[in-house]
Amino acid sequence: MTVHPEVTAAGSSDSTGPRAAGDIPPMSSEPGTEPAKKARPAHSNRAEIVFRSLATASGATIVAAIALIALFLLIRAVPSVMANEANFITSTEFNTTNADHLRFGIRDLFMVTVLSAVFALVIAVPIGVGIALFLTHYSPKPLARPFAMLVDLLAAVPSIVFGLWGVLVLAPQLEPAERFLNKNLSWFFLFADGNVSISGGGTIFTAGVVLAVMILPIITSVSREVFNLTPAAHIEAAHALGATKWEMVRMTVLPYGRSGVIAGSMLGLGRALGETIAVLVVLHTAAKAGGWSLFDGGYTFASRIAASASEFSSPLPTGAYIAAGFVLFALTFVVNALARLAAGGRVNG
Repeated sequence: MTVHPEVTAAGSSDSTGPRAAGDIPPMSSEPGTEPAKKARPAHSNRAEIVFRSLATASGATIVAAIALIALFLLIRAVPSVMANEANFITSTEFNTTNADHLRFGIRDLFMVTVLSAVFALVIAVPIGVGIALFLTHYSPKPLARPFAMLVDLLAAVPSIVFGLWGVLVLAPQLEPAERFLNKNLSWFFLFADGNVSISGGGTIFTAGVVLAVMILPIITSVSREVFNLTPAAHIEAAHALGATKWEMVRMTVLPYGRSGVIAGSMLGLGRALGETIAVLVVLHTAAKAGGWSLFDGGYTFASRIAASASEFSSPLPTGAYIAAGFVLFALTFVVNALARLAAGGRVNG
């Protein structure tokens, strides 16, 4: 009996018998056809929509809160700035006792804030990076975790404790070093004579050291995390080339973690710019700044606002301090934005 080819192709997988039940059916040879896709459950699509909406609302809430804070500060500050009889940017006065004759400026506030914060950053960054390198590449494993926890616990110490420690304990210990710098390097403006007595302890120098200790956990934590992300292949390649531990760190770890260190430093700077109580306690002995010397006293933006809270009784004097707060808000916002850009550079790179 003759078997037609059409019957054999349709009824069996080969010439020996019918197609097995588990065989994969032949794909269609017609152009433009695709295998059918499995439909996603309806409840999965609904969950995705709900989650996306919640995430979007959370992000929008943060942006709206920042915008509303800036708008509030601006609205409350403008009338006082318009009524100000002194130059808001360049004046060294800050007199709001007479609401009819406001005279206030932010020059001294800006100078003390920036000088103390930058001095703290100069001290804290090398120490923080050194601690991070020790914990990630030099410390024995059993010691690394408890030591890292100890450093992180510094962030839990209240600001008032740091302030009292700075003025009662640290300032007397720093006095010999301050006198030495003032005596031998007074030709340099940072170490020139200030407007307060070094023996009193209420100097920007002391405040900067206190701030350095306060921002150390931030810089150390961020640097430690980014150093841990250094690719193992890069480290092994450096060792394979005969590099010592320091040469390996210098050629692989530090270049890879540069943006993370910058980001941590900027976050620490933002923390130092906004510190209030500790700086107020240390610098309370001098109400007026002098020049760009570390042996000056004075107020930062935050400490000035905190020290004058009792004057917030009428709109115009209150608006003067809100105007100073708006400048501090903008300054810290810019610093943190730069930190985010620096951190994003490593992520995107």
